[in-house]
Amino acid sequence: MSANAGPERADVADAARRQEWLALFKAHEQYELAALALKLFAMGLCAAVWGAPWLWALLILAWLQEAVLKTFQARLSNRLLGLEQALRRCDATSGEAMQLHSEWLQQRPGGLGLLLEYLKSALRPTVALPYPILLALLAWY
Repeated sequence: MSANAGPERADVADAARRQEWLALFKAHEQYELAALALKLFAMGLCAAVWGAPWLWALLILAWLQEAVLKTFQARLSNRLLGLEQALRRCDATSGEAMQLHSEWLQQRPGGLGLLLEYLKSALRPTVALPYPILLALLAWY
C-alpha cells in the first residue's frame, strides 16, 4: 500500500459524501414542493366543493399526509446535517456515505413511536397551516 492510500481514501469518501449530499438535497427540496402542492390541493378542494359533508375528512387526510412527507423530509435533513459535519471535518472514517437507511434503521422507533413522530410533525406550524383554519371555516359555515 502506498503512502498516498490514506489521502486517496479520504478523497473518495469525500466525493461520495458530496454526491450523496447533492442527491439528498434535491430530494429534500422535492419533499418541500410536494408539501406545497398538497396545501394547494387542499385549498383548491375547499374552493371547489365547499360544504360537502366529506370535505373535513379529506382535509384531515391531506394534513396527515403532509405530516408524513415532512417527517420523511426531516430524516433527510438529519442525514444532510451529518454529511455536512463530516465534510467540514474532512474525516474519511466519519459520516460514511450512502448510509441513510442503515442509520435510520438503527434509530427507528416502534409503530407507536412512528405515529407519534408523524403527529408531532403535523403540529408544526409550517405543516399545520392552513388545515386548522380551513377546518374551522368549514365548521363555522
